[in-house]
Amino acid sequence: MPRPPRRLPAPAAMITAPQPEAVEAGTDVLRAGGNALDAVIACALTQGVVDPMMCGLGGLGVLHVHDPRTGKQTVLDGLSVSPAAAREDMWAADFLRECPDGFGHVIRGHANELGHEAVTAPGVLRILGDAHARWGRRPWASLLDPAIGHADGGWTVRPHVAAMFALDEAAYGRLPYLAKLSFTEDGKRLYVRPDGAPKRLGERVHNPDLAATLRLVATEGADTLYTGELARRIVAEIERGGGLLTAADLAGYRAEERTPIRLDYRGFTIATPPPPAGGIMIAQILRILSRFDLTALGHNTAAYVATVAEAMKVAGRDKDRHVGDPRFVTTPLDHLLSDAYADERAAAIRAGERIPLPRVGPHANAEAKETTTVSCVDADGMVVSLTHTLGLPSGVIPPGTGTMLNGGMNSYDPRPGRAASIGPGKRRFSTMSPTIVLDGAQPVATLGAPGGAWITVAIAQVLLNMLDWGMGVQEAISAPRFSATSDAIDISNRVPRAVERELAGMGYEVRRSPVPYAFAGVHGITMWDGVLEGGADPQRDGLAAGT
Repeated sequence: MPRPPRRLPAPAAMITAPQPEAVEAGTDVLRAGGNALDAVIACALTQGVVDPMMCGLGGLGVLHVHDPRTGKQTVLDGLSVSPAAAREDMWAADFLRECPDGFGHVIRGHANELGHEAVTAPGVLRILGDAHARWGRRPWASLLDPAIGHADGGWTVRPHVAAMFALDEAAYGRLPYLAKLSFTEDGKRLYVRPDGAPKRLGERVHNPDLAATLRLVATEGADTLYTGELARRIVAEIERGGGLLTAADLAGYRAEERTPIRLDYRGFTIATPPPPAGGIMIAQILRILSRFDLTALGHNTAAYVATVAEAMKVAGRDKDRHVGDPRFVTTPLDHLLSDAYADERAAAIRAGERIPLPRVGPHANAEAKETTTVSCVDADGMVVSLTHTLGLPSGVIPPGTGTMLNGGMNSYDPRPGRAASIGPGKRRFSTMSPTIVLDGAQPVATLGAPGGAWITVAIAQVLLNMLDWGMGVQEAISAPRFSATSDAIDISNRVPRAVERELAGMGYEVRRSPVPYAFAGVHGITMWDGVLEGGADPQRDGLAAGT
């Protein structure tokens, strides 16, 4: 029998994110005449309410915009900045090990992860404010209405939020989330049950303090967090707790406008954020793999997994050696993205060379998820993708604000003399990589992902699934993934056991995740032939919605 005809109208605009409440906020803004940037701002601010361990006003982010009026792609870097009082050797004597997934560092006492010393100058609200002044259409204050409504009226703990509240990352050397939820009295009141356990699936969270803070942001704009009333409250709490962040650190924060890395892959142009964001890793992986006929290897065969994994390890090794804040570290982009280097690395993979990527400390198999993302395409062809995070949430909620601050100091290397070492006023490296794919001058896809160290390898795999294998965006996102961010290859639980045995026979350490959908949570939209299709990773709670 013939397939039944599609009855749903083709959407003129689309948004995708891991939280249904946030997607609804974005679609409401689109229906009210807002553009993609307006929708992403409303979505992101709502995410900070209903996914409070993932993101918030005290977080950091990277925004990527395609402006159809100019045909230009622009990256706004809102990554956090270490306090001016930070010193390269401040935790050198306390260093214990790297987290085995490559996401953060473990020191005695966890001061770089939990508490006031862990807090860096946040950037996400600054880039949202700057972007709105440049590209926004709807009034700024109106974009905060959905977030204020959820904070005032309350929201229900969803499956992924419940999983995060109960998450224990001891296997990675990181603290359980309960320690962060209960670090302050405000946190206990908001997120912890009377029996001391975190709130559970289906329970409600009411946060009127955050609603009041968001109203302050609506009236004072982003400046309130940097030079206004919210800044004063944050600095007072940091001083009380013995942290490093000062009023001067906040007042001096500036978003950085950057030109995306652009590379050709299979005839398409990939535009992805440059350092200190993670697009360099995606670019290197694709540059190396463009030298292979991947479809001849077979999708997710042992040969395919090994080839792609070695490209991932090259990118991971080079990131560790060379990538950091461009003001402090000279990253040899011309070399890392050159034809000669891609040819050299591809030849080494063909010859069976294994790239060592050791992590200092024991290995484990779990997933860091402390980030979120949103992508939107509007009827005028504007494409906006934002990934934002608290890093590792610090647990610090300044009294009466209802918002948790980032724990960004965990991402700096406590060992001096390295590309990612601690430094005063230094932007942290992040794997966040909101990416846009173009066919000539026309955008045809956008992707973003939360997922710590797995963001870049996950986005690269989804791009391979779409551009090499011809998958639709939801199929490309849902296909089984694997990861190589250390010497081992991690595989999701839907990769066949026969492939695992064959990889082990090739000499690889293979670690099977119990999770069927693992290694970051990719969300994206494609625009092939002008038809919008959205995809949302099944491991999260969100969706893609058109209007």
